[in-house]
Amino acid sequence: MSVQAAVLCEPTVLDRPEQRFPLHLDVRMPRIRNLFHSATRRQWDPKTDIEWDRLDPSRYTEEQLIAAREYWSRRAWSEYGAISESPAILIRFYQDGLAPDLAYFFTIRSQEEARHAEVCYLMAERLGGYIEQPIVVDYQKSVSTHGIRKMALDPGFSVDAIVAALVCGAEEVAFDVFKHLLTVTTDPTALQVIKAIMRDEVRHCAFGWFYMEHRIPQMSASEIRVVEEAVITMLEKVEMNGYHSSWLAPDNPASLAEVRADRLTWEAGLGATVEELEKSVFVGTVQRLRRRMKPWGVNLPIFHHRKIGEF
Repeated sequence: MSVQAAVLCEPTVLDRPEQRFPLHLDVRMPRIRNLFHSATRRQWDPKTDIEWDRLDPSRYTEEQLIAAREYWSRRAWSEYGAISESPAILIRFYQDGLAPDLAYFFTIRSQEEARHAEVCYLMAERLGGYIEQPIVVDYQKSVSTHGIRKMALDPGFSVDAIVAALVCGAEEVAFDVFKHLLTVTTDPTALQVIKAIMRDEVRHCAFGWFYMEHRIPQMSASEIRVVEEAVITMLEKVEMNGYHSSWLAPDNPASLAEVRADRLTWEAGLGATVEELEKSVFVGTVQRLRRRMKPWGVNLPIFHHRKIGEF
């Protein structure tokens, strides 16, 4: 059998017999159930709750508008991945018979990620038109996926590892980026979009920490090692490869084009940032994760990146 055929034959959680009944919907993780209720109360509509009339493209040069279209389109691409990963994780919650609070929250998370994709798409459209893929297609390797959908359906990966890597790792990086953008964005509509997304991301990050704080006392040393490996991989192979920040991607014509677009967008105050400002933000996030996870027995190593050095 070929390697490709063997991969296709590998069992996934979808191959397990379904055991969803009887349903147990009682509250088992109150803090996460409260996040679900909070999310349902704080819904917003990208079409009507953003003051689109305040966005005035005539204030910007053609070059800046093209760059900002690239930037906000890229934001939408990353949100598309989140839309598709949430149902896969939901399936895993049910297949593993986990607390219903998790599924309640992730149902709303799917809706919120779709909302984020829509608002980024609308921002690109208002700036002159959404772009369906990177102008230099090779950049898709850095932004297309972080592999969570595959992990969620693979019984070899624990839900603990998935949540720690995706939420406590990648989502925390994304949140800190958005928090930083609040300080460098001047366009009122772009600022409103960033604030709206951040309100949802606060809950996304809280979900991960609440879940892991609940699980860690119940986990064995070997299970914690799996979590550690997953977080390291997410930071080293995904985030440090340019998933959220183009300047971290390997230098090539594709990434350099995106870095240039970011700089022009930042100069216009339309929502992006640049390496010299964001570098300390990214380093600070990793250092905070290292401190916060250490009491769990998760020890993040000293990382190295050619543009940062050791951190």
